[in-house]
Amino acid sequence: MKDILERLLSGELNIDEAERLLRADNILEFDDIAKFDIKRTERTGFPEAVFSPSKDYEDLITIIGNYLEKSSQDLIITKLSHERYERITEDLGKDSYIFDYNQRAQILIIRQEITEHDPIAKIGIITAGTSDINIAEEARVIVEEGGCEAITSYDIGVAGIHRLFPQIAHMVSEGVRAFIVCAGMEGALPSVVAGLVDVPVIAVPTSVGYGVGEGGRVALDAMLQSCAPGIAVVNIDNGFGAGVFALTIVNSD
Repeated sequence: MKDILERLLSGELNIDEAERLLRADNILEFDDIAKFDIKRTERTGFPEAVFSPSKDYEDLITIIGNYLEKSSQDLIITKLSHERYERITEDLGKDSYIFDYNQRAQILIIRQEITEHDPIAKIGIITAGTSDINIAEEARVIVEEGGCEAITSYDIGVAGIHRLFPQIAHMVSEGVRAFIVCAGMEGALPSVVAGLVDVPVIAVPTSVGYGVGEGGRVALDAMLQSCAPGIAVVNIDNGFGAGVFALTIVNSD
């Protein structure tokens, strides 16, 4: 950007040419494999992430290596298996970067330095069962990476609804700005939570279930059909999207 502006001031570029180059500079291209939006943090408050499962390992390591070489921002890699995580640390060098891997969430954050800040807000994260925890952990990692404190309570679904009310009361007393509620099976928990609180509820259907509920479609349809107001629904197993949406709510003030 500085180079483009200097060329504009020197008369080497006209205003239209400079604008065109600045637009092009918003995207980094890595060996014709991936285009990275390096201005996304400035626009949306959260950096771009790499969805790893559909990528060949060689392409993935090229994207990671080039990004870290050209950007100082943290890099987030989602749905990353432990086997691939170990290969990445070996190929990049374990002492070159700070690797923060959550095996349950299957998220890797690669940092070039550690920075600490006071949390900007609190987000409540709840699961119906223990089988939903991996998706909730994905949301927790994203919420914390975005500068918020996550208050979690897992395995408090409607099968034992007496467990829910003390946890909800605690989170409300802590001043959470939004709830992320993960549930599979019949997907009832977000509706219950939304009927109790006065802040947004982000419903995350999970692929936990069997029979007609297998794959999470029943939970998704139930959450979309909820009669409780104040619910937004993300895709099945999309803990990442739920975390980013919670950050969007927090940063919208």
